[in-house]
Amino acid sequence: MTNSKNTDRESGLELNPKYDSNGLMTAVVTDDSSGDILMVAFMDAEALDLTQVTGIAHFYSRSRQALWKKGETSGNILKVVEMRIDCDQDALWIKAKPAGPTCHTGATSCFYRIVDNGRLETVE
Repeated sequence: MTNSKNTDRESGLELNPKYDSNGLMTAVVTDDSSGDILMVAFMDAEALDLTQVTGIAHFYSRSRQALWKKGETSGNILKVVEMRIDCDQDALWIKAKPAGPTCHTGATSCFYRIVDNGRLETVE
């Protein structure tokens, strides 16, 4: 017997996010133009709501235990072009137009190093 709530979540047309035990879900952000992965972060319900309302990516910082608007201090905001949610609604894919470097290091993407035989090589 199939659970109706899971069926609705997996094949329905209502947004019904499934957060983890900490109230968070993973969000993967890609550049809308290039398709490159820019960052991976976490969202709680408030971050998801603010992102939908403002069109600017908001996340939940696990280290600061607080909501944060990406680019609030640097100006390097992420303008959301499209958001997709996975089949069981516990992860988001955000396609965005970055207003500058995405990584706090100043790199375009947080994924700026290649893992090669236990060592890291910078790609940017």
